Amino acid sequence: MAILTAAQRKRLSRGKFGVPGKAPASGSYPMPDRSHVANALSRVSQFGTDAEREAVRRKAYALYRMGKGGK
Repeated sequence: MAILTAAQRKRLSRGKFGVPGKAPASGSYPMPDRSHVANALSRVSQFGTDAEREAVRRKAYALYRMGKGGK
């Protein structure tokens, strides 16, 4: 996974977070690339609420079409 510094995280648009209402704070699940998407899906399944899990899944599939042959 590519390293995401605190400065880079702050510069990400809210649309690149799984839970944009929390961005860029902890628990917002940044998803700037596919490796971060995979990590966000893993972390939210461990620590997120049901609503956060659904929000992150929807965002992941919308951004990167995970599991559907997308890039």
